[in-house]
Amino acid sequence: TSQVCLRTQSEQLHKGFLSFPVHLQYQQRNTKSHTIHGGVFACHFVFSLSRIAGLLDMDGTRQGNQISSGFGPLDNELEIKLQELFNEVKSLIRTGNINDALDVLQANFVAVKEQLGSGGGGIEEAAIVDVIALGYMAIGDLKMVGNLLDMLNKVVDGLTDDEPILDSVLMHMGSMYSALGKFEQSILLYRRALAIIEREYGSSSTFLIPPLLGLGKVLGFIGRATKAVDMYQRAISILESSRGLESEELVVPLFALGNLLIKDKATNVESPFMRLLFLPSSWGVILNIYTKLYGENDGRVGMAMCSVANAKCAKGDVDEAIQLYREAVQVLKDSKYVTLDDDMMEKIRIDLAELLHVVGRAQEGRDLLEECLLITEKYKGKEHPSTVTHLINLSTSYSRSKNFVEAERLLRTSLRITMKTVGPDDQSITFPMLHLAVTLYNLHKHEEAEQLALEVLHIRETAFGKESPP
Repeated sequence: TSQVCLRTQSEQLHKGFLSFPVHLQYQQRNTKSHTIHGGVFACHFVFSLSRIAGLLDMDGTRQGNQISSGFGPLDNELEIKLQELFNEVKSLIRTGNINDALDVLQANFVAVKEQLGSGGGGIEEAAIVDVIALGYMAIGDLKMVGNLLDMLNKVVDGLTDDEPILDSVLMHMGSMYSALGKFEQSILLYRRALAIIEREYGSSSTFLIPPLLGLGKVLGFIGRATKAVDMYQRAISILESSRGLESEELVVPLFALGNLLIKDKATNVESPFMRLLFLPSSWGVILNIYTKLYGENDGRVGMAMCSVANAKCAKGDVDEAIQLYREAVQVLKDSKYVTLDDDMMEKIRIDLAELLHVVGRAQEGRDLLEECLLITEKYKGKEHPSTVTHLINLSTSYSRSKNFVEAERLLRTSLRITMKTVGPDDQSITFPMLHLAVTLYNLHKHEEAEQLALEVLHIRETAFGKESPP
């Protein structure tokens, strides 16, 4: 019989070694699907425990070999253990206790590996390995994630599709394989999960949404735009039928489909729906959903406005895009939905600044770039490496306006900061150095410009080889 032990902190202190519990929740199908948030841990957990056979005690012994017809105490115990395991690792990672999180994951990995090695390999073991893999994914140990997925693949290949919670394990695997760049494997797993859910709950169930979105993302990423669009359209159709035309849940597939089109990965796909999506009224649906739910001054409305502005820019409606971006920035500032130094706010300012330069409003664009620089200096310090990007952006703006003197000053500052951060021979210094060489050439300082250009060439040849394009 299977004997997997989910290690808990109290047990391991009692046994003389330190570890921490990591557990994860598997949700019943007869409750509303939800998402657990936490960076990489943002995964859908819609596991059904109503048919789990048996339960493993914390000391590794099986508490019977039952098949529960309901959601009994034993099923609840497994659910609690997995949830605690998941939450513990997530908490440790969030608080910076990476080594402790690794101790937890390793302790549970050793236990389940021993059981798999002795012939065990049921859905319980698969669920535990799944959680451990998600933990390593959050930490960023992709090599370990790959090893765990190989192990998990062997387990799920031997399981029949009627196993409880298998569909969700498959979806997590699909997501992790996608993150590792193994897209074909990801697609196979998502499709198996989709088939399982469809067979059990029908072709119109909202439980189909997570694998449909997963498939759409992977297919779009590898250029299979037509199939990706089909996945997103189906998800939208299911949600409209079951949740209504103004459901907040529609926002995710609508944005995903819109972004696919904006990135020109579906240029060869023609359908009335896709053409409709580029109309302002269609993007307005997304904006209206958030406005009705949260009010026009909510930060989420501001974020939605940015996406609509991005779509208008893709259409060529630059002036409208600029106006929407400006309104969005104001909403985000007033609502304090994100902090001033938030990466997303910075990206919005830079995008807007770029648009303003495109339409010839360079001073307005420069004002935004200077704002980015000042905010970064205020929150991170004047000599922080993060300021380099803003210094180069500003210098580029001044160069476009033929103010090469100010561009030179900014570039010398950026080069000094970069050299202090990475050293004089690192290839990353060649970017501001090359910009400076071009600026000096425009200032007729030809000798210094040539010297810098040759230095760039030498550093890049050393870093990439003499035949390399950089």
